[in-house]
Amino acid sequence: MKCAVVRVPTGSPSDTQALDEYVKAGRIVPEDVVAVMGKTEGNGCVNDFTRGYAVHALRDYFTRRIGDAASGISYVMSGGTEGVLSPHLTVISRSGSGRAASSAASGGKSLAIGVAHTRDFLPEELGRMAQVEAVAEAVRSAVKEAGIAGPEDVHFVQIKCPLLTTDAIHEAVRRGKHVVTEDTYKSMGFSRGASALGVAAALGEIDAAALTEEDICHSWELYSAVASTSAGSELSCCEIIVFGNSAEAEGPYFIDHGVMQDAIDGDALRRMLQAHPDAELVQVMAKAEAAPSGLVRERRHTMLNDSDINHTRHARAVVGGVLAYVCGDPMIYVSGGAEHQGPAGGGPVAAVFRRQ
Repeated sequence: MKCAVVRVPTGSPSDTQALDEYVKAGRIVPEDVVAVMGKTEGNGCVNDFTRGYAVHALRDYFTRRIGDAASGISYVMSGGTEGVLSPHLTVISRSGSGRAASSAASGGKSLAIGVAHTRDFLPEELGRMAQVEAVAEAVRSAVKEAGIAGPEDVHFVQIKCPLLTTDAIHEAVRRGKHVVTEDTYKSMGFSRGASALGVAAALGEIDAAALTEEDICHSWELYSAVASTSAGSELSCCEIIVFGNSAEAEGPYFIDHGVMQDAIDGDALRRMLQAHPDAELVQVMAKAEAAPSGLVRERRHTMLNDSDINHTRHARAVVGGVLAYVCGDPMIYVSGGAEHQGPAGGGPVAAVFRRQ
């Protein structure tokens, strides 16, 4: 397996011009693309239709290029480019098959990518143990597909998960079922949280056998250090992309990760950059969250009390600005809403590098 990560700027959610230029220049081979992660300039909330718009444009583009094979590509769009965050696509490719003889010649294990998806969920399953268990199973499958030896080599797990719409809630009620919440915005948090706990369960970061439904979006001491989950109305299942390093992979790319303890913990990324001084930084991926305590380093913040702007939008702007300053580039992937993704108020941050 040989994996590659390429960032592509976009001028709008439907813009594929730069993507096409990269394809024509040979920087991206459509047949090798397994996933596309994007940042779109919507509000990142329930009614952010820029995510679905971008997915539609990308599916149409790749279908024109590679036909029915385009249906196998995972599309994960994260809405919200507040502050300095720059709208863009992260195109993930994978070529080759079988086992590499050795990755020692390239300086160590190389980037390996695994993809999977769950079944479609019923509205009453979102934010509950059914979602946790299905995600855990899919994550284990993606890790195996990637040839990643163990949890210690998994450095980022990106998941796009569903949310509850008004229609879905009414449909469940008609069947006599109860959903986890009737607040569509809050359903995003429950879905993200259940997905993140599924990652933690799959990788042994928590005691899965002791986990209960009441822990979801309540027991903040339970979290994954590598999960990044984002909710949207454009799908009914969970799309999963596992990033890790493997001796069965080859090529110059590799990935590392850290954990931000709070929204201004830029040192989590700085330490990674210092640990790999001879490698080129390719992409930064992170989760952003407003501290549920209402405090950042013992100072009060107002993100949770703003009735005009959702707290996830505040958090994206803050974390995006901090990490863009550290790495010197605002075209990075920062997603809001980090329930059970890193410690309360913090979040995972990963960096893809290319050996020189």
